[in-house]
Amino acid sequence: MKALTTTNFNFNKQRNVYHGKVRDVYDINNDLIVMVATDRISAFDVVLPKGIPFKGQVLNQIAAKFLDQTADICPNWKLATPDPMVTVGLKCEGFKVEMIIRSILTGSAWRAYKEGCRELCGVKLPDGMHENERFPEPIITPTTKADEGHDMNISKEEIISQNIVSAEDYAIIEDWTRKLFARGQEIASRQGLILVDTKYEFGKRDGKCYLIDEIHTPDSSRYFYAEGYEERLAKGEPQRQLSKEFVRQWLIEHNFMNEPGQTMPEITDEYAESVSNRYIELYEHITGESFDRTIEQGDIAARIEQNVNRYLAERTKE
Repeated sequence: MKALTTTNFNFNKQRNVYHGKVRDVYDINNDLIVMVATDRISAFDVVLPKGIPFKGQVLNQIAAKFLDQTADICPNWKLATPDPMVTVGLKCEGFKVEMIIRSILTGSAWRAYKEGCRELCGVKLPDGMHENERFPEPIITPTTKADEGHDMNISKEEIISQNIVSAEDYAIIEDWTRKLFARGQEIASRQGLILVDTKYEFGKRDGKCYLIDEIHTPDSSRYFYAEGYEERLAKGEPQRQLSKEFVRQWLIEHNFMNEPGQTMPEITDEYAESVSNRYIELYEHITGESFDRTIEQGDIAARIEQNVNRYLAERTKE
């Protein structure tokens, strides 16, 4: 099984490229971006040493579907998906915050709560909650968007007072965050899933706010299976979930949380394949469609380059 972990394309009118943790973003004439979802996988703010076959395709195709299914809520950057691992869209100036919204106390929020935290990003948390219990209503817990290292929790008030996002723009993206999450929960519910939490990124272009990047993928979101949720919660048992959390838990079990002195455990081919299968499982559950494994995997980079160049050439003719 092949995985695409590095790219070095040179598309027509390309200005520059930004290599992120899992995505490589190519600037086309300071107007469009070609976002390549690689098969890299990250956890605890570090990229794991082995790629996950089909992961990029899973992320890109889920995000594309949800961008299309939420376009009536707010404008987004997507123009086309010329390759299963690529989205081409409008270049926007991204806000330096990620809008994280949570409906259930789990993951990093639970780890903080267990240590006594009762306020997260300026949001007061009720006493007496249990792991995987629903909040009275979804809470928004933004983080700063770090170019390197850890993203940091930040409150709405701090974002506005530090002029990271204006009060006017924050009101817009806060409203969109709640509406996008509600739509995502509705779609997940129809597939027997609970959209537990997720993050959104927004930006501006010509004075107008846009939803950018991916949405509702297993890298940016956490899903529980709805069946058995209440019973497991009552018994204090772990929830069956579809998200990247299982990778984090595997790393924790192997004594790695990217802290000083810790060594990354070996990622075997067998483990990489098992992670790939989990990503495909989420794709099929959340979309209700079968995943296409038959797309040409011989030379993935050559396939992408051909498909993107064809799209850019056709767009130039328009």
